[in-house]
Amino acid sequence: MPAPSGFVFSQRADDTVVISHHGRVVTKLRGQRAAQSLEEVDADPQLVMARWTGNYKHGNEHLARSHPRNRGR
Repeated sequence: MPAPSGFVFSQRADDTVVISHHGRVVTKLRGQRAAQSLEEVDADPQLVMARWTGNYKHGNEHLARSHPRNRGR
């Protein structure tokens, strides 16, 4: 699985954390969730931001290709 990329975060004056992906706002975190995300972002920023936004692969995408519904008609 390739590492996620394209995520950028910014912290606003009111302590809101805004996470964007390729220039589009994906989510805004406030309060305790914002503080917790800032603590975690030091480890692997792209992976942490992907996890906080829910925009990451779950590992089951390759199974959908072989499902009868998704086969050529």
